[in-house]
Amino acid sequence: MSAAKGRGGARGRGRGRGLEEEHVEHVDERWMASYMDMVTVLMCMFIVLFAMSSVDEVKFVQLKNSLATGFGSVDVGKIDTATGVVVSAANANANDPAAQDLGTTGATSTSTATATATPAPTPALTDLQIATQEISELTSVQAALQAAVTAQGIDSIVQFTIDARGLTIGLVGTDAFFAPNLATLSPKATAVIDALSPILAADKREVRVEGHADRHGVTLNYATDWELSSARATSVLRRLVESGGVAGERISAIGYGSTRSVTTADSLDAMAQNRRVDVVLLSSEPDAVRALIPSILAGQQAGP
Repeated sequence: MSAAKGRGGARGRGRGRGLEEEHVEHVDERWMASYMDMVTVLMCMFIVLFAMSSVDEVKFVQLKNSLATGFGSVDVGKIDTATGVVVSAANANANDPAAQDLGTTGATSTSTATATATPAPTPALTDLQIATQEISELTSVQAALQAAVTAQGIDSIVQFTIDARGLTIGLVGTDAFFAPNLATLSPKATAVIDALSPILAADKREVRVEGHADRHGVTLNYATDWELSSARATSVLRRLVESGGVAGERISAIGYGSTRSVTTADSLDAMAQNRRVDVVLLSSEPDAVRALIPSILAGQQAGP
């Protein structure tokens, strides 16, 4: 029995040593917890470094200001905790309860700051406003053209009209521009065109030269009034382009023959009124806008 006890005691002591050795081994491996913590921190550090390799400058400045204010190293004002945007005390909103929690002066919200910094979009103009502007611009061009021909003393043979098409410059002066049955420019016609050319060349609108003839049917130098009116329009166009500097891609010529007479009288003076060329500075606005021009002009002429 004593031997059994001895063996049992030996087994007990052996079992005890085993537990003690196992316990000692576990204590020796506690360094692994610190090691894993260090590895975790290093991994987080490298993730942060990788994320910072492409820096958003705006967010970086916000973060810098937020940290500076949070740690109290720089007194830059209050901070919007929702976005990390630093807001100066001068711009703080004292009536905002959330701002009062942040300090005595508070802080404005990001949406308010954005609304203050971003200008309101310009409202779109109505057709009526655009038509009014177009009339104003055409009136300015007309005044410049009127001054140019007045300076040459030839304003009495030039007529100006603003309508839905644009600005019409009527070269109407009996025999001042064209002799009967001819499309050759007279000296007065050349002087008028040369006075108008610089202003027309500087404008960006299209120019249409429209030729007209008095009623002949068959002329001496041209087969019909169509050819005569077209030749007159072409003569004016060539002078505007070749000597006046008007761009060729902006100008065109058309002949109406005797179909658009300003008078149907048979007197020589009446027929001479139909020997004319109209230079039209065409409005570039849409049809809906140009259709409003006559009514606006009528209202302006009627006055208050």
